[in-house]
Amino acid sequence: QVQLVESGGGLVQAGGSLRLSCAADRRTFVSRAMAWFRQAPGKEREFVAAISWLGRTTYYTDSVKGRFTISRDNAKNTGYLQMSSLKPEDTAVYYCASGLVTAVVAGNYDHWGQGTMVTVSS
Repeated sequence: QVQLVESGGGLVQAGGSLRLSCAADRRTFVSRAMAWFRQAPGKEREFVAAISWLGRTTYYTDSVKGRFTISRDNAKNTGYLQMSSLKPEDTAVYYCASGLVTAVVAGNYDHWGQGTMVTVSS
């Protein structure tokens, strides 16, 4: 049973933009924090951004600050990651996750999507 579904990945040139979406069912979205993680080939999964249920708290990893924006539309049970000024090092599979706490550690999230691939060419 798929509870979080990512979309919006693809191939983009360096400097370009993409918007990822994470469609969730109500049970995995309402009153829960949402986050994005990514995993590049041959590397560990890493935190990218997180947002609290009401959007009042956001966290970003340093490498994406000023370039990525996390948001959510609670009426649509959907989260977003707007990515701009993309770099080749942003190439990875991007996963959305939901959890009870707004955190940067993957262990705090108990629902995960299957991921969407983002490839940034130089």
